[in-house]
Amino acid sequence: MPPAPSSKPPVTPMNSNKAKRPPLYLLPGLICDARVWRDQVNGLDWPEVVAINAYAGARTMRAMAEIVLAAAPERFALAGHSMGGRVALEVFRLAPERVDRLALLDTGVHPVQPGEREKRMALVEIGRQQGMAALVDRWLPPMVHPARRSDDAFMRPWREMCIEAGLETFEQQVAALLERPDAGPLLDAIACPALVATGRQDEWSPVAQHEEIAARIPGSTLVVFEDTGHMSTVESPGKVTAALQDWLEA
Repeated sequence: MPPAPSSKPPVTPMNSNKAKRPPLYLLPGLICDARVWRDQVNGLDWPEVVAINAYAGARTMRAMAEIVLAAAPERFALAGHSMGGRVALEVFRLAPERVDRLALLDTGVHPVQPGEREKRMALVEIGRQQGMAALVDRWLPPMVHPARRSDDAFMRPWREMCIEAGLETFEQQVAALLERPDAGPLLDAIACPALVATGRQDEWSPVAQHEEIAARIPGSTLVVFEDTGHMSTVESPGKVTAALQDWLEA
């Protein structure tokens, strides 16, 4: 008689290149959570993709980075969007030997700029005086391509996500951003495969800013997503997923 079929789950062959690759961790930006990476989590062809959901009340970039390092394995790939890109750089600062490769999307490396504190604190004050919905309605629209700002079907879930984050989280993360270290000096030391990417119409983190970042990271790849604002992972999910897939397989 033929042997009974095995009840064991299928095992990925050990000679699979992808099976040997470390997991990918995805870091969200200011008052965003794992939902902004949903399409990449579902669309990437990679053994393990993990989107960090929150930074658990952290008030500094270092504390956020330590949360990521505590959750991640000994070695992992890392991609950060917006503030998440700054957190990713802080992770690299603390433990460069653990970062297999690094992707920075719609982000920056510069320290606090003149007038930035006043602009961020004005938003905090709107939240305190008028509530989180009023804050998000002021902050979120400029984050997307102008053509999408009046698209209620597109904007509604991201507006709800940001409102759900709450004013306390916004204040904590703004405090971290306003005390952030200068990440520029780290760029020359990045020797792992690096992707730098942004939306063509990103008004918060423009293309020129990413060109400068890419020029500082040896061997990095620069990608610009056309017809896309700051929220590239949800505005152009297919383009972002394709760029990340190429970077992962480089």
